[in-house]
Amino acid sequence: METTMQIIAAVLAVPLAGLGFRALLMPTNMADAVGLTAPEVPGLSEVRSVLGGLLAGSAALIVTGLVSDEPTWFLAVAVLMGVALVGRLVSLVVDGFSAEVIPPIAVEAVIGVAMILTAVAID
Repeated sequence: METTMQIIAAVLAVPLAGLGFRALLMPTNMADAVGLTAPEVPGLSEVRSVLGGLLAGSAALIVTGLVSDEPTWFLAVAVLMGVALVGRLVSLVVDGFSAEVIPPIAVEAVIGVAMILTAVAID
């Protein structure tokens, strides 16, 4: 099971890195993709730092966990995805429902659970 979870973690790191670098290198494109308007320097900086940092940073944490064989790195990603998920759930309650937020909710939940399972399998 350990090898299977490591493969799943590695596969999940790829889109996280891709989206993270998309936000870092093409912030307007990424902002448009998630429904934001970031035409000024502060908005572009926010997309690069928050979206790019969260996503690319999560991929880096997964890679670090895979290289070090240390489960704590996977748990760090699970926490990040869990906090993002909580933010989305609060938004559903406060801002209302939109079908567009269901895929990111599912992705964050799947990544969070996969990271917990990877940490458990390695430990």
